[in-house]
Amino acid sequence: MIPAGDLGKLPAARCCPESDDKMKTTEEKSDMNIAALVGSDQLSQGRDDDELPLNVSVFIEKEVGSDLKSLKKLGKLIEKMTENKIKLEEQVFTISSEIPKRIQSALKDAEESKQVLNQFLEQEAPLFSSITSHLLTAQPWMDDLGAMINEIEEIEQHLTYLKWVSQIEELSDNIQQYLMTNNVPEAASILVTMTELDIKLQESSCTHLLSFVRATVKFWHKILKDKLTSDFEEILAQLHWPFITHTQSQTVGISWPASAPEIYGTMETLFCQLLKLQASDELLTEQKQLPEKYFLPACPSVILPIQIMLTPLQKRFKYHFRGNRQTNVISKPEWYLAQILMWIGNHAHFLDEKIQPILDKVNSAVNARLEFSRGLMMLILEKLASDIPCLLYDDNLFCHLVDEVLLFERELHSVHGYPSTFASCMHILSEETCFQRWLTVERKFALQKMDSLLSSEAVWVSQYKDITDVDEMKVPDCAEVFMTLLLVITDRYKNLPTASRKLQFLELQKDLIDDFRIRLTQVMKEETRAPLDFRYCAILNAVNYISTVLADWADNVFFLQLQQAALEVFAENNALNKLQLGHLASMESSVFDDMINLLERLKLDMLTRQVDYVFREVKDAAKLYKKERWLSLPSQSEQAVMSLSTSACPLLLTLRDRLLQLEQQLCFSLFRIFWQMLVEKLDIYIYQEVILANHFNEGGAAQLQFDMTRNLFPLFSHYCKRPENYFKHVKEACIVLNLNIGSALLLKDVLQSSEHLPATASLNEVGIYKLAQQDVEILLNLRTNWPNTGK
Repeated sequence: MIPAGDLGKLPAARCCPESDDKMKTTEEKSDMNIAALVGSDQLSQGRDDDELPLNVSVFIEKEVGSDLKSLKKLGKLIEKMTENKIKLEEQVFTISSEIPKRIQSALKDAEESKQVLNQFLEQEAPLFSSITSHLLTAQPWMDDLGAMINEIEEIEQHLTYLKWVSQIEELSDNIQQYLMTNNVPEAASILVTMTELDIKLQESSCTHLLSFVRATVKFWHKILKDKLTSDFEEILAQLHWPFITHTQSQTVGISWPASAPEIYGTMETLFCQLLKLQASDELLTEQKQLPEKYFLPACPSVILPIQIMLTPLQKRFKYHFRGNRQTNVISKPEWYLAQILMWIGNHAHFLDEKIQPILDKVNSAVNARLEFSRGLMMLILEKLASDIPCLLYDDNLFCHLVDEVLLFERELHSVHGYPSTFASCMHILSEETCFQRWLTVERKFALQKMDSLLSSEAVWVSQYKDITDVDEMKVPDCAEVFMTLLLVITDRYKNLPTASRKLQFLELQKDLIDDFRIRLTQVMKEETRAPLDFRYCAILNAVNYISTVLADWADNVFFLQLQQAALEVFAENNALNKLQLGHLASMESSVFDDMINLLERLKLDMLTRQVDYVFREVKDAAKLYKKERWLSLPSQSEQAVMSLSTSACPLLLTLRDRLLQLEQQLCFSLFRIFWQMLVEKLDIYIYQEVILANHFNEGGAAQLQFDMTRNLFPLFSHYCKRPENYFKHVKEACIVLNLNIGSALLLKDVLQSSEHLPATASLNEVGIYKLAQQDVEILLNLRTNWPNTGK
């Protein structure tokens, strides 16, 4: 150990030749730096000396200038500069005198700190040796004290252990004394306390103590449960429980003797005492559970008194629907399902009127009727779990079982108010093997139904054809039946417990829709040669109806929930890009969008075929009208009465007949699209092939306007209020051709004088909104009734 007094000399003693060399090198480097600094100062000083005369001349030029009279200012300027020089010298002197004092003060403080540090170091050595010797002397005492503390802690643990044993034995003795005096309620209350102790000790590592507590609770629980169960069953027997028939349940409380209130009072007492045993019963009794593959929701066991009330019914169920009894027929699931529903219905009134008030009185949240139904439901679940593997590959039996289960579930939820959060038959049907079989069977029977649908000629007729108010959509029977089939499938799977299972059924529905669309397309292709025939129109109505219904379903709450579930699944699997996910999340699209788009495309294709077919007929009928001698027709003043052009009759008759035919065969929405598409093509055709291809005198223009406004346009007045608005090209062309001479000349001049500027205002004044300026000029040039201006 180094003496404290030598610590200050320690760094010097550790010097070595290498460190001397380093110090020399460092000194040399610092000398070089100083020389460099001095050199740089000298350079800067020399530079300043060179610039000084220049700065002085600039300063004098600024202060005095070229004016000789300003030389009078030199005296004051010299005095001012002298004062500044004195001030600067004083500042330099002050600073140069203060810096050494500060350095000296800092060195003094450092020296004092060094002395204090040396004193501390001198005191540290003896103090350290003193502490070390004290610890060596106290070590035996610490060892003895640690051993004593360990012994005390062990004794305390033993005392605590004995206190627990004593407390449990005391509670056990109290239960025994209360049972000897037949005070069952107090005995049950103490058992509750003992059960709470058992639950508190669950985290203890004292296995023997845990076993002792559990054995004691089990011993007294069995005695109390057997006694209370026996008494409760005796009271139930006096009430003729269970109520096997509906008549028996209705007579409860009507034909009872005068002792009935006493019986109900005893029943209430026993019911409450059994409720006290609920905690210990859950602790000791392992709840019956089906395999995990069914994913049943977690739920507490049925309360003890309801379990006892269910016992005779459970025995009856197992007697009739297990083993070799004639009532246990695998092909008749409706027998045991109906039996359970009947039992729930028979006991509902008694449970609501007699049992529920007891539960309310003890502030229990349990619903007596639902608890009773939950207990009976476990019988159904166990029965289904054992029967389904036996009929899984018999399509008819399996389909019958599913149908009966779905009917049972519907009545259970709608009539008896069974919550969807409880375990139900849908959990059994959702098991992987069973569910896949269910999907297969649904697909098979749906396809069979679709095959039979399209095999008859009658399926293209609407079953409501004679009822005008109902038959607005003119839906063929095949489409109506198909959508009913989809609706039935939706009703069958909408109560499935998980969204993933519902989405699989949704995919099945979409596959069926696509399959039906393909079948309709195949039939449609056979009818393309006659697109105005009844069957072709029926197919078009069917496509439109299916698309409309799917669009309505897309706004249904059930399918919106499925859309949200699908969004979550796609997000987890990264199955869609961000844009598609955004569309789904914003509800801009629906789960049926793909199907609706395909159907809408097919509908548009079929409508286009019909429009093209009718338009070809109209063009054929308009050949004579195109060749009309518009240049040589008499003017309106030369005719007594204007009449329809003879050449326009075939055109208008063809158009009228086809419109009437399709109005009767297509639904309103389709027919509206049809005639609007047809009008659009007809407007362009008459404008280009009749008007622009001819020249018109005054009589020809008037005749064209009469044919259009008084004959063609009114054909569509039954479908809209202002049909001329759909013939914009023809209507405005007639306006231009029939302008009086003065207005026509003025308009022509305006158009010619505004070649580089739009003449929109002038065109709008005469009723031209659709045609471009160049088109109006062309139409004006088609007029032949211009006056001879001499130009």
